[in-house]
Amino acid sequence: MHENYSLKPYNTFGVDVKARYFTEINTVEELKEAISFSGSHSLNTLFLGGGSNVLFTKDFDGLVIKLNLKGISVQPVNEYEVLVTAKAGENWHEFVMFCLDKNFGGLENLSLIPGNVGTSPMQNIGAYGTEIKDVFYDCKVLNLETLEIETFDLEKCRFGYRDSIFKQEGKGKYVILEVSFRLTFRNHKIKTEYGAIQSELESSGIENPTIQDVSRAVINIRQSKLPDPKETGNAGSFFKNPTIPLAQFETLQQKFENIPGYPNGNSVKVPAGWLIEQSGWKGKQIGNAASHKLQALVIVNATGNATGKEIFDFSTEIINSVKEKFGIELEREVNII
Repeated sequence: MHENYSLKPYNTFGVDVKARYFTEINTVEELKEAISFSGSHSLNTLFLGGGSNVLFTKDFDGLVIKLNLKGISVQPVNEYEVLVTAKAGENWHEFVMFCLDKNFGGLENLSLIPGNVGTSPMQNIGAYGTEIKDVFYDCKVLNLETLEIETFDLEKCRFGYRDSIFKQEGKGKYVILEVSFRLTFRNHKIKTEYGAIQSELESSGIENPTIQDVSRAVINIRQSKLPDPKETGNAGSFFKNPTIPLAQFETLQQKFENIPGYPNGNSVKVPAGWLIEQSGWKGKQIGNAASHKLQALVIVNATGNATGKEIFDFSTEIINSVKEKFGIELEREVNII
């Protein structure tokens, strides 16, 4: 157990804040001990995975528990599918690469997403036409009140767009220990219709892509337009893509002919990056915070010296600007602490 411990190495924004107490755990028993310590000292508790979806705006006056639970297991389901279970502390991208190495399909479109496996169900991570819920089987969680282990299946997780029970009524009540995915090992369903995957494959001369080809295409696309957190502090997409009523979208089309949208019934999802770019923020810097020059959806710690409050205030300016121009209020995807 460390006191007044710097969290700078543990968040991908590279914000230098301190935790009153900090500990790393490698087993469920160590986790229970840390939670008991927190309870007996009446401390606020924060569970940290890869630190890729969090913005610290101030020091944390409580206990930060870094989850280092490790291990991957594979269980056959039938002649086409396997159940792959990964502990919460496994790096997400490395886990995806493990699955692809064994020719397990379903996660390839989610290659190179930062963070750890344990946080993936919390916001139902997604990219290029795939979301966690598409391949999710169940997850084991620790009930923080009873310290009993419970199982949450697909229905119980109540997944939505970048949402789950763990961000709603279950927030602060559970910590995810491991996640199981139902993946294919033959007859893979290849998804190439979303984003730039198809054109990336075509430029490589690939007509009948494998799941490994799709993964490589996704990695190339992400690397070409997204900054590496190891080089420039960021948390990936800072905002959710807003969903607006169809009538509102049609009204906006009259004023902005080129506004992109993805219809879904009586609503339309609009790319937040486009809205931000059209509002003049792409590549713009104020102080130490900036919108990335290649992807406006990403806010970066441009100098490495930005405070969390500086980044938060910068995001507020973007939200206000987009609302003023389009009448759409952006929602932050990153957890603000």
